Amino acid sequence: MFHQQRAELRRWVVSFLSNHKTLFTVLWIVGFASVFIWQRNIVDNLLSFRRAPGRPMPRFRPFSFNISDFGAVGDGDTDNTAAFERAISTIAKLGKKGGGQLNVPPGVWLTCPFNLTSHMTLYLAEDAVILGVDDEKKWPLMPPLPSYGYGREHPGPRYGSLIHGQNLRDVVITGNNGTIDGQGQTWWKKYKRKALNNTRGPLVQIMWSSDIVISDITLRNSPFWTLHPYDCKNVTIRNVTILAPVFEAPNTDGIDPDSCEDMVIEDCYISVGDDGIAIKSGWDQYGIAYGRPSKNILIRNLIVRSMVSAGVSIGSEMSGGVSNVTVENVLVWSSRRAVRIKTAPGRGGYVRHITYRNLTFDEVRVGIVIKTDYNEHPDEGYDPKALPIIEDISFTSIHGQGVRVPVRIHGSEDIPIRNITFRDMSIGISYKKKRIFQCAFVQGRVIGSIFPAPCENLDLYDEMGKLYVPVAAFMPCTEIFAEMQGIVA
Repeated sequence: MFHQQRAELRRWVVSFLSNHKTLFTVLWIVGFASVFIWQRNIVDNLLSFRRAPGRPMPRFRPFSFNISDFGAVGDGDTDNTAAFERAISTIAKLGKKGGGQLNVPPGVWLTCPFNLTSHMTLYLAEDAVILGVDDEKKWPLMPPLPSYGYGREHPGPRYGSLIHGQNLRDVVITGNNGTIDGQGQTWWKKYKRKALNNTRGPLVQIMWSSDIVISDITLRNSPFWTLHPYDCKNVTIRNVTILAPVFEAPNTDGIDPDSCEDMVIEDCYISVGDDGIAIKSGWDQYGIAYGRPSKNILIRNLIVRSMVSAGVSIGSEMSGGVSNVTVENVLVWSSRRAVRIKTAPGRGGYVRHITYRNLTFDEVRVGIVIKTDYNEHPDEGYDPKALPIIEDISFTSIHGQGVRVPVRIHGSEDIPIRNITFRDMSIGISYKKKRIFQCAFVQGRVIGSIFPAPCENLDLYDEMGKLYVPVAAFMPCTEIFAEMQGIVA
């Protein structure tokens, strides 16, 4: 009986599905239901994403604390320095157990400068602001950096940073886009009036440390350089927003890797009153003596704006050397310069093995700059015969629009630029009278066709890397280049 019922059911199903209209209806219902379920899952995911800021703050460490548990008040007026110090002192005792996380909830948490500890995570929730006091008397003074021998703006001591760390390991500063604000406006005004007797301090400075991660936060209104890793190894800076007024905020560099090794800077937005990024390694004779290069640095996926300086710079303090740097997938917009290398006699050191790839310039006054006369020295003790070496620099896939001068490379007889390469370059020029590179004391090559016309003394190669031999040995470079592109004069 049971087998007979199954056979009848099978015949009914086959007969039902053999009807084309019936089969189409069934498929339509199944498809609609699938789309409905898929859309519902997407909506649920989006809603869960939107609810994310309200979730409890994650515990990245075995122990987790809230700054308010140590007596802090996030009203923007209460001085919370002692609370931060007590909290960090507590975490310092937990290093052998994996360390601790200090959560900063929504609110404005006023504080004087404080020091981090190893095996620590500082987590800033959405709408959390760590606000630095704007009275320089409450900022500690520190010795000059050993590779500078000078406060940078004044001889002698310098102000420390709002958030500071030395000889640390395994430190994370992260959050849900919370903010660290240095209240730099007061500092900038006093600097312009020459009312400060010591060099201004950075917003965040980590020195002689390793295994550092800084991510998913906003840094703004630094008194001086914003984020300054000094002589550090294995540093990751990811998804960080750095802001300062594009004018009237002097020396507010975004990120300044200084004598750092093995570093990644990625997925950041930077709009500041000086260089967006400036790779450094010490200043003149002090940097030469300190002898710590910046090397193995990857910079990628950035949007940068610098109205008074450059999007990405190397130098000018590069006396310990800079090498093995890759800058890729970077948009520089509404800026004075896009990418720049700057140095001078007396610096010593070297800049070599630098790769620029897939850069976009949008409304930039000068696209690519290499400058060898940036004469600013800590004191009279520098050696003018200490000449830097600049070599092995490549530019590939460089594009843009609204650029006044595409390339300005000014080597000198003492500091020639060697082995520079351009490939796949097309930049829309806003100043039509000068549709060529500006070059002096440069040796290198152009591979394939680029626009605008390159320097006359650069070797020309075809796309296969074969040296192009001109028809007329003394034909002007612009005519050779036109012929390479198949342009009839």
